[in-house]
Amino acid sequence: MAAARALSLTAEAVRAVIPGRRGRLPAVFPRLLARWETTSSIPEAGEGQIHLTDSCVQRLLEITEGSEFLRLQVEGGGCSGFQYKFSLDTVINPDDRVFEQGGARVVVDSDSLAFVKGAQVDFSQELIRSSFQVLNNPQAQQGCSCGSSFSVKI
Repeated sequence: MAAARALSLTAEAVRAVIPGRRGRLPAVFPRLLARWETTSSIPEAGEGQIHLTDSCVQRLLEITEGSEFLRLQVEGGGCSGFQYKFSLDTVINPDDRVFEQGGARVVVDSDSLAFVKGAQVDFSQELIRSSFQVLNNPQAQQGCSCGSSFSVKI
């Protein structure tokens, strides 16, 4: 199976804060984000990208209509400190990054991207559930057994 490849398009370079978003994140979030921004070196190919698996692309093409896309956000919570939140959306905000492959789009806001850059978005079907999941997140130190929450590398 060929490795999933993502193309990114940068929305306007505006670091707008959307009301209500930061209220759900722990107080440590701005300090962690600042640390990652100041310690990052020259980006390598694929760094800061979200990669989509073939099953993710296929499922998104099945469930989205028109301008819909999958939004991936990171919020404070879960059993490990941070949790992934997936939703269908149609509005691209100024601080969003768009990752597209084969007509399927995943959008991540700039704050959440710091916590998932380099990760892979997959769609998994099991007997007990079907869901989008974040796999191989290089920013995560550990995660819970269900894969919906994680703690960050410090």
